[in-house]
Amino acid sequence: MIHVCSLSKVEETVARTGAERLLSLLAAGTEVTRPASIARENHLHLVMHDIAVAQDGMTMPGEEHVRDLLDFARRWDRLRPLVVHCYAGISRSTASAYIIAAALAPKRDEVELAETLRALSPSATPNPRLIAVADALLDRNGRMTNAIQAIGRGADAFEGTPFALKIDG
Repeated sequence: MIHVCSLSKVEETVARTGAERLLSLLAAGTEVTRPASIARENHLHLVMHDIAVAQDGMTMPGEEHVRDLLDFARRWDRLRPLVVHCYAGISRSTASAYIIAAALAPKRDEVELAETLRALSPSATPNPRLIAVADALLDRNGRMTNAIQAIGRGADAFEGTPFALKIDG
């Protein structure tokens, strides 16, 4: 199970779910404290901004970020939950949860997965750059990108409500 939340909800989400792995997607300078129950080797902190096109002074999500994310997900034994978070729990984290589910359940339909994401999180607005890079790396031939575009922008929110995404539907 993948649990998605905002930075402010990391500690309580890890405690509530018994997660043993944590994926943090934050801009440079945004601090995250790894909960004591998460071993250092089970925490991946990717530094990037929530942007889809290059901007001066900002780190755009790229292939190296997605490769690291996929490697981290593939090393997960799935015996205990994974918590994925970004600052607001709306864009980078929802994109990453979608990417992980697509990678670990390669036969799962991209549209069904995107619609499930929307049903679980009305505010989810997956980062389109992360999705596009993963789409190419996973050889999904545009299906991931098209499915995420089809669900559109999520409801306006300052912070997403935590939710859980099953990998196998």
